[in-house]
Amino acid sequence: MTASRAAFRLALYYALLFAAVGIQLPFWPVWLASRGLSPAEIGLATAAGYLARLGVTPVVGLVVDRRGDRRRPMIALLAAAAAGWCLFAAVHGLGPIIAVSLLAAGLWSAAMPVGDSLAMMAAAEWRLDYGRVRLWGSAAFIAAATVIGQALVRLPPGALVWLIAGTLAAAAWSCRGLPDLRAPAGRDAPASLGPLLASRAFRLFILCLACNQASHTVYYAFATLHWRAAGLGDGTIGLLWSEGVVAEIILFAVSGPLVRRLGPAGLLLAAGLGGVIRWSVLGATTWLPALVLAQLLHAATFGCAHLGAMQFLTRAVPPGLAVRAQSLYAALALGAVPGLTSPLAGRLYQAMGGTAFFAMAVASLAAAACGWMLGRRWQGGPVV
Repeated sequence: MTASRAAFRLALYYALLFAAVGIQLPFWPVWLASRGLSPAEIGLATAAGYLARLGVTPVVGLVVDRRGDRRRPMIALLAAAAAGWCLFAAVHGLGPIIAVSLLAAGLWSAAMPVGDSLAMMAAAEWRLDYGRVRLWGSAAFIAAATVIGQALVRLPPGALVWLIAGTLAAAAWSCRGLPDLRAPAGRDAPASLGPLLASRAFRLFILCLACNQASHTVYYAFATLHWRAAGLGDGTIGLLWSEGVVAEIILFAVSGPLVRRLGPAGLLLAAGLGGVIRWSVLGATTWLPALVLAQLLHAATFGCAHLGAMQFLTRAVPPGLAVRAQSLYAALALGAVPGLTSPLAGRLYQAMGGTAFFAMAVASLAAAACGWMLGRRWQGGPVV
Protein backbone atom coordinates (compact mmCIF):
# COMPACT_ATOMS: atom_id res chain seq x y z
CA MET A 1 0.00 0.00 0.00
CA THR A 2 1.33 3.44 -0.91
CA ALA A 3 1.48 6.36 1.52
CA SER A 4 -1.21 8.29 -0.36
CA ARG A 5 -3.56 5.31 -0.38
CA ALA A 6 -3.02 4.68 3.33
CA ALA A 7 -3.69 8.36 4.07
CA PHE A 8 -6.88 8.32 1.97
CA ARG A 9 -8.28 5.21 3.64
CA LEU A 10 -7.51 6.49 7.12
CA ALA A 11 -9.11 9.83 6.23
CA LEU A 12 -12.27 8.03 5.01
CA TYR A 13 -12.45 6.03 8.24
CA TYR A 14 -12.09 9.15 10.38
CA ALA A 15 -14.64 11.02 8.26
CA LEU A 16 -17.33 8.36 8.72
CA LEU A 17 -16.54 7.78 12.39
CA PHE A 18 -16.73 11.46 13.27
CA ALA A 19 -19.76 12.08 11.11
CA ALA A 20 -21.51 9.79 13.61
CA VAL A 21 -20.01 11.84 16.47
CA GLY A 22 -21.24 15.02 14.76
CA ILE A 23 -24.78 13.65 14.84
CA GLN A 24 -24.64 12.22 18.35
CA LEU A 25 -22.66 14.70 20.42
CA PRO A 26 -24.54 17.97 19.79
CA PHE A 27 -28.04 16.54 19.43
CA TRP A 28 -28.34 13.36 21.51
CA PRO A 29 -29.58 15.41 24.51
CA VAL A 30 -32.47 16.47 22.26
CA TRP A 31 -33.41 12.79 21.78
CA LEU A 32 -33.07 12.16 25.53
CA ALA A 33 -35.28 15.16 26.30
CA SER A 34 -37.85 13.88 23.78
CA ARG A 35 -38.04 10.70 25.87
CA GLY A 36 -39.08 12.83 28.86
CA LEU A 37 -35.79 12.87 30.77
CA SER A 38 -35.01 15.78 33.10
CA PRO A 39 -31.64 17.60 33.02
CA ALA A 40 -30.39 15.50 35.95
CA GLU A 41 -31.50 12.30 34.19
CA ILE A 42 -29.84 13.45 30.96
CA GLY A 43 -26.65 13.84 32.99
CA LEU A 44 -27.00 10.25 34.22
CA ALA A 45 -27.70 8.90 30.73
CA THR A 46 -24.68 10.80 29.38
CA ALA A 47 -22.57 9.43 32.21
CA ALA A 48 -23.50 5.87 31.24
CA GLY A 49 -21.97 6.40 27.82
CA TYR A 50 -18.73 7.54 29.39
CA LEU A 51 -18.62 4.84 32.06
CA ALA A 52 -19.13 2.14 29.43
CA ARG A 53 -15.54 2.82 28.38
CA LEU A 54 -14.32 1.81 31.83
CA GLY A 55 -15.52 -1.77 31.51
CA VAL A 56 -15.17 -2.48 27.79
CA THR A 57 -12.17 -0.50 26.56
CA PRO A 58 -9.38 -2.02 28.74
CA VAL A 59 -10.54 -5.55 27.93
CA VAL A 60 -10.53 -4.79 24.21
CA GLY A 61 -7.08 -3.20 24.51
CA LEU A 62 -5.67 -6.32 26.17
CA VAL A 63 -7.17 -8.61 23.51
CA VAL A 64 -5.93 -6.43 20.64
CA ASP A 65 -2.38 -6.15 22.03
CA ARG A 66 -2.26 -9.94 22.40
CA ARG A 67 -3.55 -10.45 18.85
CA GLY A 68 -1.33 -7.79 17.31
CA ASP A 69 -3.75 -6.77 14.53
CA ARG A 70 -6.11 -3.79 14.63
CA ARG A 71 -8.29 -3.83 11.52
CA ARG A 72 -10.51 -6.85 12.19
CA PRO A 73 -11.34 -5.86 15.81
CA MET A 74 -12.32 -2.39 14.55
CA ILE A 75 -14.75 -3.87 12.01
CA ALA A 76 -16.37 -6.11 14.62
CA LEU A 77 -16.68 -3.40 17.26
CA LEU A 78 -18.20 -0.75 14.98
CA ALA A 79 -20.63 -3.18 13.36
CA ALA A 80 -21.80 -4.32 16.79
CA ALA A 81 -22.10 -0.69 17.93
CA ALA A 82 -24.32 0.09 14.92
CA ALA A 83 -26.59 -2.82 15.80
CA GLY A 84 -26.65 -1.79 19.45
CA TRP A 85 -27.64 1.78 18.60
CA CYS A 86 -30.75 0.52 16.81
CA LEU A 87 -32.03 -0.70 20.19
CA PHE A 88 -32.62 2.88 21.32
CA ALA A 89 -35.68 3.00 19.05
CA ALA A 90 -37.40 0.46 21.31
CA VAL A 91 -36.59 1.79 24.79
CA HIS A 92 -38.27 4.31 27.09
CA GLY A 93 -37.42 5.39 30.62
CA LEU A 94 -34.11 6.14 32.30
CA GLY A 95 -33.18 2.56 33.24
CA PRO A 96 -33.56 0.96 29.78
CA ILE A 97 -31.86 3.94 28.12
CA ILE A 98 -28.87 3.60 30.46
CA ALA A 99 -28.68 -0.15 29.77
CA VAL A 100 -28.59 0.35 25.99
CA SER A 101 -26.11 3.22 26.40
CA LEU A 102 -23.72 0.95 28.26
CA LEU A 103 -23.83 -1.58 25.42
CA ALA A 104 -23.81 0.65 22.35
CA ALA A 105 -21.49 3.38 23.64
CA GLY A 106 -19.13 0.80 25.14
CA LEU A 107 -18.63 -0.93 21.80
CA TRP A 108 -18.28 2.36 19.93
CA SER A 109 -15.80 3.88 22.36
CA ALA A 110 -13.69 0.69 22.48
CA ALA A 111 -13.09 0.93 18.72
CA MET A 112 -11.70 4.46 18.86
CA PRO A 113 -8.37 3.87 20.66
CA VAL A 114 -7.73 0.87 18.40
CA GLY A 115 -8.21 3.13 15.37
CA ASP A 116 -5.96 5.83 16.83
CA SER A 117 -3.25 3.25 17.49
CA LEU A 118 -3.46 2.02 13.89
CA ALA A 119 -3.35 5.60 12.60
CA MET A 120 -0.22 6.41 14.61
CA MET A 121 1.43 3.19 13.36
CA ALA A 122 0.60 4.17 9.78
CA ALA A 123 1.93 7.69 10.38
CA ALA A 124 5.25 6.19 11.46
CA GLU A 125 5.30 3.58 8.66
CA TRP A 126 4.68 6.05 5.79
CA ARG A 127 5.78 9.31 7.48
CA LEU A 128 2.25 10.71 7.35
CA ASP A 129 1.21 13.94 9.07
CA TYR A 130 -1.32 12.58 11.59
CA GLY A 131 -3.01 15.97 12.00
CA ARG A 132 -3.73 16.27 8.27
CA VAL A 133 -5.26 12.78 8.22
CA ARG A 134 -7.29 13.37 11.37
CA LEU A 135 -8.68 16.70 10.18
CA TRP A 136 -11.03 14.86 7.79
CA GLY A 137 -12.81 13.50 10.84
CA SER A 138 -13.25 17.04 12.10
CA ALA A 139 -14.51 18.19 8.69
CA ALA A 140 -17.09 15.40 8.69
CA PHE A 141 -18.14 16.40 12.21
CA ILE A 142 -18.83 19.90 10.92
CA ALA A 143 -20.81 18.68 7.94
CA ALA A 144 -22.90 16.31 10.04
CA ALA A 145 -23.58 18.84 12.82
CA THR A 146 -24.55 21.51 10.30
CA VAL A 147 -26.82 19.26 8.22
CA ILE A 148 -28.51 17.67 11.23
CA GLY A 149 -28.98 21.05 12.89
CA GLN A 150 -30.93 22.17 9.81
CA ALA A 151 -32.72 18.83 9.36
CA LEU A 152 -34.08 18.72 12.92
CA VAL A 153 -36.32 21.63 11.98
CA ARG A 154 -38.27 19.06 9.92
CA LEU A 155 -37.24 15.63 11.26
CA PRO A 156 -38.47 14.16 14.56
CA PRO A 157 -35.82 13.50 17.25
CA GLY A 158 -36.36 9.74 16.76
CA ALA A 159 -34.58 9.96 13.40
CA LEU A 160 -31.30 10.51 15.27
CA VAL A 161 -31.18 6.83 16.26
CA TRP A 162 -31.20 5.61 12.66
CA LEU A 163 -28.82 8.29 11.41
CA ILE A 164 -26.22 7.38 14.04
CA ALA A 165 -26.62 3.63 13.50
CA GLY A 166 -26.30 3.94 9.71
CA THR A 167 -23.19 6.10 9.94
CA LEU A 168 -21.53 3.67 12.36
CA ALA A 169 -22.28 0.82 9.95
CA ALA A 170 -20.61 2.82 7.16
CA ALA A 171 -17.57 3.39 9.40
CA ALA A 172 -17.33 -0.37 9.99
CA TRP A 173 -17.40 -0.92 6.22
CA SER A 174 -14.60 1.62 5.70
CA CYS A 175 -12.32 -0.31 8.07
CA ARG A 176 -12.08 -3.10 5.50
CA GLY A 177 -9.76 -0.90 3.42
CA LEU A 178 -7.42 0.16 6.24
CA PRO A 179 -3.76 -0.99 6.24
CA ASP A 180 -3.34 -4.28 8.09
CA LEU A 181 -0.45 -3.17 10.30
CA ARG A 182 0.44 -5.29 13.30
CA ALA A 183 2.36 -4.73 16.53
CA PRO A 184 4.25 -7.45 18.44
CA ALA A 185 1.74 -9.98 19.73
CA GLY A 186 1.61 -12.84 22.17
CA ARG A 187 4.75 -13.40 24.22
CA ASP A 188 6.56 -10.56 22.42
CA ALA A 189 4.21 -7.97 23.91
CA PRO A 190 4.84 -6.68 27.46
CA ALA A 191 2.65 -8.65 29.82
CA SER A 192 1.71 -5.93 32.30
CA LEU A 193 0.77 -2.28 32.50
CA GLY A 194 2.39 -2.12 35.93
CA PRO A 195 5.60 -0.34 34.88
CA LEU A 196 3.57 2.19 32.91
CA LEU A 197 1.27 2.89 35.85
CA ALA A 198 4.31 3.26 38.09
CA SER A 199 5.53 6.18 35.99
CA ARG A 200 4.80 9.57 37.54
CA ALA A 201 4.81 11.16 34.10
CA PHE A 202 2.15 8.75 32.81
CA ARG A 203 -0.05 9.27 35.86
CA LEU A 204 0.29 13.03 35.50
CA PHE A 205 -0.63 12.72 31.81
CA ILE A 206 -3.80 10.79 32.70
CA LEU A 207 -4.74 13.35 35.37
CA CYS A 208 -4.22 16.23 32.95
CA LEU A 209 -6.46 14.71 30.27
CA ALA A 210 -9.02 13.68 32.89
CA CYS A 211 -9.37 17.28 34.09
CA ASN A 212 -9.55 18.48 30.51
CA GLN A 213 -12.28 16.02 29.60
CA ALA A 214 -14.23 16.71 32.80
CA SER A 215 -14.21 20.39 31.87
CA HIS A 216 -16.28 19.58 28.76
CA THR A 217 -19.14 17.75 30.51
CA VAL A 218 -21.55 20.69 30.88
CA TYR A 219 -20.80 21.72 27.29
CA TYR A 220 -21.40 18.29 25.77
CA ALA A 221 -24.55 17.54 27.73
CA PHE A 222 -26.24 20.93 27.98
CA ALA A 223 -24.84 23.51 25.55
CA THR A 224 -27.51 22.73 22.95
CA LEU A 225 -30.33 22.87 25.51
CA HIS A 226 -28.87 26.00 27.12
CA TRP A 227 -28.62 27.83 23.81
CA ARG A 228 -32.10 26.68 22.81
CA ALA A 229 -33.46 28.12 26.06
CA ALA A 230 -31.69 31.41 25.25
CA GLY A 231 -33.63 31.61 21.98
CA LEU A 232 -31.04 30.36 19.50
CA GLY A 233 -32.38 28.15 16.69
CA ASP A 234 -31.18 24.63 15.93
CA GLY A 235 -29.54 25.82 12.72
CA THR A 236 -27.55 28.46 14.59
CA ILE A 237 -26.61 25.95 17.28
CA GLY A 238 -25.38 23.50 14.66
CA LEU A 239 -23.25 26.26 13.15
CA LEU A 240 -21.80 27.12 16.57
CA TRP A 241 -20.73 23.50 17.10
CA SER A 242 -19.35 23.39 13.58
CA GLU A 243 -17.50 26.69 13.89
CA GLY A 244 -15.47 25.38 16.80
CA VAL A 245 -14.43 22.39 14.76
CA VAL A 246 -13.39 24.63 11.84
CA ALA A 247 -10.79 26.11 14.19
CA GLU A 248 -9.80 22.56 15.15
CA ILE A 249 -9.32 21.66 11.46
CA ILE A 250 -7.07 24.66 10.91
CA LEU A 251 -5.03 23.58 13.94
CA PHE A 252 -4.68 20.04 12.60
CA ALA A 253 -3.67 21.37 9.17
CA VAL A 254 -0.71 23.25 10.65
CA SER A 255 -0.05 20.81 13.47
CA GLY A 256 3.36 19.60 12.29
CA PRO A 257 5.32 22.76 13.16
CA LEU A 258 3.16 23.34 16.25
CA VAL A 259 3.86 19.87 17.64
CA ARG A 260 7.57 20.31 17.07
CA ARG A 261 7.56 23.70 18.78
CA LEU A 262 5.33 23.00 21.80
CA GLY A 263 5.71 19.25 22.31
CA PRO A 264 3.05 17.14 24.04
CA ALA A 265 3.23 18.92 27.40
CA GLY A 266 3.06 22.37 25.83
CA LEU A 267 -0.01 21.36 23.84
CA LEU A 268 -1.72 20.11 26.99
CA LEU A 269 -0.89 23.36 28.81
CA ALA A 270 -2.39 25.35 25.91
CA ALA A 271 -5.55 23.20 26.05
CA GLY A 272 -6.06 23.96 29.74
CA LEU A 273 -5.50 27.69 29.42
CA GLY A 274 -7.85 27.84 26.44
CA GLY A 275 -10.52 26.10 28.51
CA VAL A 276 -10.30 28.66 31.30
CA ILE A 277 -11.17 31.41 28.81
CA ARG A 278 -13.75 29.46 26.80
CA TRP A 279 -15.86 28.18 29.69
CA SER A 280 -15.72 31.55 31.47
CA VAL A 281 -17.24 33.22 28.41
CA LEU A 282 -19.95 30.55 28.05
CA GLY A 283 -20.80 30.94 31.73
CA ALA A 284 -21.04 34.71 31.49
CA THR A 285 -23.22 35.20 28.40
CA THR A 286 -25.32 33.75 25.60
CA TRP A 287 -24.70 36.80 23.39
CA LEU A 288 -24.10 35.32 19.97
CA PRO A 289 -20.94 37.31 18.99
CA ALA A 290 -19.27 36.28 22.26
CA LEU A 291 -20.22 32.64 21.67
CA VAL A 292 -18.77 32.81 18.17
CA LEU A 293 -15.42 34.01 19.53
CA ALA A 294 -15.41 31.51 22.40
CA GLN A 295 -16.12 28.57 20.10
CA LEU A 296 -12.85 29.25 18.27
CA LEU A 297 -11.10 28.02 21.42
CA HIS A 298 -12.30 24.50 20.64
CA ALA A 299 -9.03 24.35 18.71
CA ALA A 300 -7.30 24.56 22.08
CA THR A 301 -9.59 22.67 24.45
CA PHE A 302 -10.06 19.69 22.13
CA GLY A 303 -7.51 20.02 19.31
CA CYS A 304 -4.41 20.75 21.39
CA ALA A 305 -5.47 18.18 23.98
CA HIS A 306 -5.94 15.45 21.37
CA LEU A 307 -2.67 16.16 19.59
CA GLY A 308 -0.82 16.33 22.89
CA ALA A 309 -2.31 13.01 24.01
CA MET A 310 -1.50 11.18 20.76
CA GLN A 311 2.05 12.53 20.69
CA PHE A 312 2.68 11.64 24.33
CA LEU A 313 1.40 8.08 23.88
CA THR A 314 3.50 7.61 20.73
CA ARG A 315 6.70 8.86 22.35
CA ALA A 316 6.27 7.50 25.85
CA VAL A 317 4.76 4.00 25.31
CA PRO A 318 6.40 0.96 23.59
CA PRO A 319 4.50 -0.62 20.64
CA GLY A 320 3.55 -3.79 22.53
CA LEU A 321 1.65 -1.72 25.08
CA ALA A 322 0.23 0.79 22.59
CA VAL A 323 -3.42 -0.29 22.45
CA ARG A 324 -3.59 -1.01 26.18
CA ALA A 325 -2.14 2.44 26.92
CA GLN A 326 -4.59 4.04 24.47
CA SER A 327 -7.42 2.05 26.04
CA LEU A 328 -6.38 2.94 29.59
CA TYR A 329 -6.28 6.60 28.62
CA ALA A 330 -9.72 6.26 26.99
CA ALA A 331 -11.18 4.33 29.94
CA LEU A 332 -9.92 6.66 32.67
CA ALA A 333 -9.47 10.13 31.19
CA LEU A 334 -12.21 9.91 28.54
CA GLY A 335 -14.53 7.47 30.33
CA ALA A 336 -14.45 7.18 34.11
CA VAL A 337 -13.79 10.81 34.99
CA PRO A 338 -16.36 12.46 32.67
CA GLY A 339 -18.73 9.59 33.45
CA LEU A 340 -18.53 10.32 37.16
CA THR A 341 -18.71 14.09 36.69
CA SER A 342 -21.61 14.11 34.19
CA PRO A 343 -24.25 13.49 36.89
CA LEU A 344 -22.68 16.36 38.84
CA ALA A 345 -22.82 18.47 35.68
CA GLY A 346 -26.52 17.66 35.37
CA ARG A 347 -27.19 18.76 38.93
CA LEU A 348 -25.05 21.88 38.50
CA TYR A 349 -26.89 22.87 35.33
CA GLN A 350 -30.28 22.15 36.89
CA ALA A 351 -29.40 24.33 39.88
CA MET A 352 -27.25 27.03 38.27
CA GLY A 353 -28.10 27.13 34.57
CA GLY A 354 -25.35 28.55 32.38
CA THR A 355 -23.20 29.64 35.32
CA ALA A 356 -22.30 25.94 35.71
CA PHE A 357 -19.72 26.62 32.98
CA PHE A 358 -17.62 28.48 35.57
CA ALA A 359 -17.02 25.16 37.34
CA MET A 360 -15.72 23.83 34.03
CA ALA A 361 -13.23 26.74 33.91
CA VAL A 362 -11.85 25.57 37.26
CA ALA A 363 -11.36 22.05 35.87
CA SER A 364 -9.49 23.52 32.89
CA LEU A 365 -7.23 25.45 35.25
CA ALA A 366 -6.36 22.16 36.95
CA ALA A 367 -5.60 20.63 33.54
CA ALA A 368 -3.28 23.53 32.72
CA ALA A 369 -1.42 23.03 36.00
CA CYS A 370 -0.96 19.31 35.22
CA GLY A 371 0.32 20.11 31.71
CA TRP A 372 2.85 22.54 33.17
CA MET A 373 4.07 19.96 35.71
CA LEU A 374 4.31 17.27 33.00
CA GLY A 375 6.60 19.54 31.00
CA ARG A 376 8.92 19.85 34.02
CA ARG A 377 8.95 16.13 34.96
CA TRP A 378 9.01 14.32 31.59
CA GLN A 379 12.09 14.46 29.37
CA GLY A 380 10.33 13.39 26.18
CA GLY A 381 11.40 9.73 25.94
CA PRO A 382 9.83 6.36 26.85
CA VAL A 383 8.51 6.18 30.41
CA VAL A 384 8.86 2.36 30.58
